[in-house]
Amino acid sequence: MPQRLPIREVTALDLARAGERVLLAAFDRPVRLRAPSGLPGWTRAHLVAHLIGNAGALGNLLAWARTGVETPMYATRAARAEQIGRDVQRPDDWLVTTMRESSASLLDAMTELTPARWDHPVRSALGRSITAAEVPWMRARESFVHLVDLDLGVTFDDLPAEFLEPLLDDATRTVGGKAGCPALRLVAGPHSWPLAGGGAEVTGTVADLAAWVTGRSRPAGRPALPAWL
Repeated sequence: MPQRLPIREVTALDLARAGERVLLAAFDRPVRLRAPSGLPGWTRAHLVAHLIGNAGALGNLLAWARTGVETPMYATRAARAEQIGRDVQRPDDWLVTTMRESSASLLDAMTELTPARWDHPVRSALGRSITAAEVPWMRARESFVHLVDLDLGVTFDDLPAEFLEPLLDDATRTVGGKAGCPALRLVAGPHSWPLAGGGAEVTGTVADLAAWVTGRSRPAGRPALPAWL
């Protein structure tokens, strides 16, 4: 099992940079992109194609914040799936190279955005009104979680606490607000997270609970939860 990823950054921008670093490092050795990923129906190539598109989409939000010109993440609801379906057919070398390039472009855009523009309102792919300041966290979430989904030997246990704790904050808010979510309180050591207002306790490590709430594990004896994203 890989050693726990040695990350100490705590800001969302630092986490975004760290997520890109460890994600891209996984491709420093040959990866069988046509092998199944941890997501049903998707190969690793599908995940790489998605990460390419996500970098471009989040870059659109930063361009919106920088210029004030509305630039949605995706042109249409169908555009995201179309991009993945198109790019997954490209050669493996193209996918890995383009993922690296899109990652670098997104990080450059984050670095170049001036402090005054981080508060500019933009809109998520789901239509939620947010500010550009949420973009680094959105990318960190994509990079770290999909690193696990690539099924290359990294698990939630290997991810840094600096990422896992805000991930659990994020995921419990989202899942807990969905219809049919059971009322629970997730407990990891001295920390706890309510689901749907809180209720019976479910204990575990932060990594274990984060994997469960994000739908990456389904431990026996725990209730089913609504989909995270």
